[in-house]
Amino acid sequence: MNSFIEELKWRGLFADMMPGTDEQLNKEVTTAYIGFDPTADSLHIGSLIQIKILAHFQLHGHKPIALVGGATGMIGDPSGKSAERNLLDEETLLHYVDCLKKQLSKFLNFEGNEPNKAELVNNYDWMKNISFLDFAKNVGKNITVNYMMAKDSVKKRFSGESGADGMSFTEFTYQLIQGYDFLHLYQNNNVKLQMGGSDQWGNITTGTELIRRKAQGEAFALTVPLITKADGSKFGKSESGENYWLDKKKTSPYKFYQFWLNATDEDAERFIKFYTFLGKEEIEALIEEHKTAPHERKLQKKLAEEVTVWVHGREEYEKALKASEILFGRSTAEDLVSLDEETFLEVFDGVPQKEIAKADVLGVNIVDLLSEKSGFLKSKSEAQREIKGNSISVNKQKVNDTFTANETDLIDGKFLLLQKGKKSYFIVKVS
Repeated sequence: MNSFIEELKWRGLFADMMPGTDEQLNKEVTTAYIGFDPTADSLHIGSLIQIKILAHFQLHGHKPIALVGGATGMIGDPSGKSAERNLLDEETLLHYVDCLKKQLSKFLNFEGNEPNKAELVNNYDWMKNISFLDFAKNVGKNITVNYMMAKDSVKKRFSGESGADGMSFTEFTYQLIQGYDFLHLYQNNNVKLQMGGSDQWGNITTGTELIRRKAQGEAFALTVPLITKADGSKFGKSESGENYWLDKKKTSPYKFYQFWLNATDEDAERFIKFYTFLGKEEIEALIEEHKTAPHERKLQKKLAEEVTVWVHGREEYEKALKASEILFGRSTAEDLVSLDEETFLEVFDGVPQKEIAKADVLGVNIVDLLSEKSGFLKSKSEAQREIKGNSISVNKQKVNDTFTANETDLIDGKFLLLQKGKKSYFIVKVS
């Protein structure tokens, strides 16, 4: 069996493939593509598997193409959807396409003169000049309505499953346009394989059928499973339903790191195979080591490290790690002061805060700051008592009754973190 397919199988990332795919990959350096629809100005972690498949494909000596769907994004993929999504205006869509191109270029090797260097393409480039009549005549006549209706993504919408209320002609044409993408790439970029999630099987095989009928050629399909959590819930969203984005402006590296760190043992065992490039022996050893001391969460820590470094880089991972350790008292005041505002507020989410004028914070005795100025403690006598009991900290550092804060103590130049005991926090925001 081809080494790329073997890799996918042991990682649990193989769902199905057309007959002959294995032989094609063994025969020659093969070019394959995966499509990404530009529905936002960033991909989210739901796209990481597709990116990873392309990266593995390249590591095994084959040529990956990432297609950003400037054309298909105007319609919307009906696969797995119960309702038609709102269409984007062209200006917004092209902006999203540009953002995704920049993002994808971080994950694949586009440099050098190797025959398998990666490429980025946009299907809007070849679809924009095709008239509806030309498309109907040259593409539509090659695929019957019966064939299109038999696809699961279409059948579910027409049968009313999952609350579906039918499908517009616009969405119905999606599989034809995706099929034409495959035909165009087959004829112009020597693409012989399309890969994607298992919900894409119908769209991909429409492409292979179009290639067979229109170009008398042979092309192949390979799919990976749709990822869910071990409990069956949807992967990649927070409890409140928000996405975890790959752009750090939309999801901070700290929050991103925490997502992986908080994986259950069962999910961590699956995800470390799915989302890291660690080898089989190393992963199996990690899993066994984790089982002997699950409370140490070594599997989750390694998973969070590998994925955060892959997406955001080593420096951002180190910052996220320091931010995480602040809550557990394994950090310095310098680590805390160096946090940016967004990360600081995420680490201490839900902690009460009060905005106070700078003159009432800097140079003010800690007893006054804890009581009259901030209201964190009820009175000066309580503040003095807690300080005498060695239970008051400022920026995670114990203080005595002579302490006064200065400019260098401010976190991101605007915050002080007051603390009583281990778990009672209060944020002073300096105005």
